[in-house]
Amino acid sequence: MTKSITSNNFNSDVLENEKLVLVDFWAEWCGPCKQIAPRLEELENKYENNLSVCKVDVDQNRDLALEYNVRSIPSLLLFKSGQNIDTLIGAVTLEELEDFVTRNL
Repeated sequence: MTKSITSNNFNSDVLENEKLVLVDFWAEWCGPCKQIAPRLEELENKYENNLSVCKVDVDQNRDLALEYNVRSIPSLLLFKSGQNIDTLIGAVTLEELEDFVTRNL
């Protein structure tokens, strides 16, 4: 299940997570963000043993958006062992998402 992330739980749920973590920086008003949400859920279900998917609402967590240089949404950041290892921006296809994840597993 996709987890909501704030400044309070970012370290424990993203940086200290043993799995690969895909963080979706999004906003309620963002059409493309809503468009990819079902794809992210599908991806999380497919790779549930190796992948956690989390969402950061940029309107409510501007500090995290600034810290990770998020300039447009949706921005998808992959974290492994506490490090941001890859970024994908925009409303991408399920195939692009899957490639993004599998090349970093």
